[in-house]
Amino acid sequence: MTIVGVFEPDYPVAKEVVNKMFDSFIKQEIPDADITYVGVEIEDGLSESVVCERLTKPSPTVIIDTTRRPRAIGNRAGTLVKKVVRKMGIPTVSATYGKMNGIMEWENLSNTEKQYLVQIPPPGYIITQVIPPFVYKHVDENGTVTFSGYCVELLDEIKEILNFDYTISETKDNKFGTMNDKLEWDGMIRDLVDKRAEIALGPISVMAERETVVDFTVPYYDLVGISILMKKPSVPSSLFKFLTVLEANVWACILAAYFITSYYNNKEKYKDDDEDEKTRISSVEKKVSGVCYCGGEAPRNLSGRLVAATWWLFGFIIIASYTANLAAFLTVSRLDSPIESLDDLAKQYKIKYAPQESTSAATYFERMAYIEEKFYEIWKNMSLDDSLNETERAKLAVWDYPVSDKYTKIWWTMKETGMPKTFDEGIEKVLASKGSQEGFAFIADSTQVKYAVMINCELIAVGSEFSRKPLALAVQQGSPLKDQLSSAILKLLNQRKLEGLKEKWWNKNPFKKECDDSEQQSDGISIANIGGVFIVIFIGVVLAVVTLIVEYFLYKKKKRTHTRVVSVDRYPKDDKYPKDRHRRR
Repeated sequence: MTIVGVFEPDYPVAKEVVNKMFDSFIKQEIPDADITYVGVEIEDGLSESVVCERLTKPSPTVIIDTTRRPRAIGNRAGTLVKKVVRKMGIPTVSATYGKMNGIMEWENLSNTEKQYLVQIPPPGYIITQVIPPFVYKHVDENGTVTFSGYCVELLDEIKEILNFDYTISETKDNKFGTMNDKLEWDGMIRDLVDKRAEIALGPISVMAERETVVDFTVPYYDLVGISILMKKPSVPSSLFKFLTVLEANVWACILAAYFITSYYNNKEKYKDDDEDEKTRISSVEKKVSGVCYCGGEAPRNLSGRLVAATWWLFGFIIIASYTANLAAFLTVSRLDSPIESLDDLAKQYKIKYAPQESTSAATYFERMAYIEEKFYEIWKNMSLDDSLNETERAKLAVWDYPVSDKYTKIWWTMKETGMPKTFDEGIEKVLASKGSQEGFAFIADSTQVKYAVMINCELIAVGSEFSRKPLALAVQQGSPLKDQLSSAILKLLNQRKLEGLKEKWWNKNPFKKECDDSEQQSDGISIANIGGVFIVIFIGVVLAVVTLIVEYFLYKKKKRTHTRVVSVDRYPKDDKYPKDRHRRR
């Protein structure tokens, strides 16, 4: 590890301070490290190329910049050094931290200003967590581990701008980083605090408490909130759903009423058998036409007309009831999604819900419950204050609970349910749900929820996002990498390369599945629910064809039986009218 100290020759105190930094502090803090110190003088009036040559010749790992902050724009040493190191992309620490009054004594620098110099990880040592599509992990046959994804390609683009190498390693506890009651951190944030890594890579939310121990670059992704992941409501379909609208005993009664009212009871014999058969058939047809409002020939006698009128009223009521129930059945099956927001989850008890532990989502609900508790304590202390008069006390009186306990109940329910250890465990609990009205709802970052829905057609994101925060890269507090990485990200943003990464890893993701979009489905009746009607008409046509064929052969056989063949040779030629001539054929 090579540390290059840059100072101005007309500012001798700077060289002494840098030497003191190296000898009395860095060596004591890192006694076993192989560290080489090289001092480089940069005076005013040098060209940019000369400054670049002097700084790169020792192949520095870290540059300690002691040049003073320039008071005017020009070819000053401080201006040139800061300009060159920014282009070089080398980690740089300003010993003066931009102070106008010259370099400070090393002992007077704060711990935050000192801490970056104590680290000894290799250049570009990056810690990450596998969160598709931001970071994928691949292991080949030889056991070699490689990473890909949105964030990895973002890092490659930054590498082209800043010209640096990096090594990616996976965090041990598979966590982003949260703070416990003892003010101790875990996850990737802990790796940065303990200086085991220089950059934390992944969909890390920028949170106020994290900013107290690490620095964040400018956001590289849109605001990301928290979403609810549930199992997609299953809409039961049946080809013969139109038959399930009425119960079996109702259908049986309808058929019985149909045949009873269609019974032909006229005892008068018709002169022609064909006319008698036609009347029997028309008696059945009239009942069908009466139901369908097709009209028909009205009966002549009063009793027949009473039966027809009663049947018409009966058919009208049955069809109206059937139509209303069928519409209700189909509508209810599409509206089987009782949960639409976090409030809906909080108001019911059949569906359990929880976020993954040690995530920003879990921290959000824990903090909100804590804030509600504090507000309640403030109100209670104010309302019970003995120094208040009646008027002041009345102002604090309310009809309802003074402070909402919504998040207190939610956080209690989450702890009772038990939080999944990993994201995959949460997905498994959702898929194991019996349906949208009973089971488990997983609360997580919207990007993770969106990806889970994208690769699994059984899942659905419910409601809108809340508690939206930007995503950024995290670095050690006080690290010069913050400004360098931020500058590169802004450059990529202006070149619209970040939009290209979104398009590649979201819309064109190789793991994306083509699922039916329930929001774009028509509200009409699907073939899955009404297809039985076409089956019925198809069966009817087939039966009609079979019946026609049978009738055709029966008719031919009947005609052959009733037809008598007469021989011409049996009668004399002068017999004009034989006896069998008038016999019915």
